[in-house]
Amino acid sequence: MSAVAVQEKNTTPWWLILVFGILQVVVGVYFLTQPLTTAKVFTWLIGWYWLVTGAYYLVSLIWDRRQWGWKLFSGIIGVAAGWFLVDADPIARVASFGFAIVLVLGIQGIIMGISGLIAAFQGGGLGAGIMGGISIVVGILLLGNMAAATLVLPWVIGIFAIVGGIFAIIMAFRLK
Repeated sequence: MSAVAVQEKNTTPWWLILVFGILQVVVGVYFLTQPLTTAKVFTWLIGWYWLVTGAYYLVSLIWDRRQWGWKLFSGIIGVAAGWFLVDADPIARVASFGFAIVLVLGIQGIIMGISGLIAAFQGGGLGAGIMGGISIVVGILLLGNMAAATLVLPWVIGIFAIVGGIFAIIMAFRLK
């Protein structure tokens, strides 16, 4: 029996990846140059997305009762969070959303760090232990300095968006 290597062809057009990369760079530049305005618009758009998605989950219970508990929970949370982000004072909206992101990232860093340390002690190697330790430290720093972390969040998002956009642009030209 012979093994034949099957090469999957990328079905996404190269130009679509290019457009996505350019948009990502533009959004990143806006986050770096106009952080408050961009964060206000960003959180407002997320609010509308959550509001519409939450309403959809609730309305979909009329015709599809599968996993009704999760749909009800997701719908209520989506509508409540979306309503808050759409209706709240823009500064309060940005601050509370940033605070929530930093809180989740801090907790996630600690949990992932503990998992990395456990993996290291179970034969995962020194690298897993080092990364686990770094994740715990970053998580503690985020939780210990939530106000500062929330304030720099738009710039961090901007930098990641620009770097991701540049990589998408490079990938697009490689696919061309």
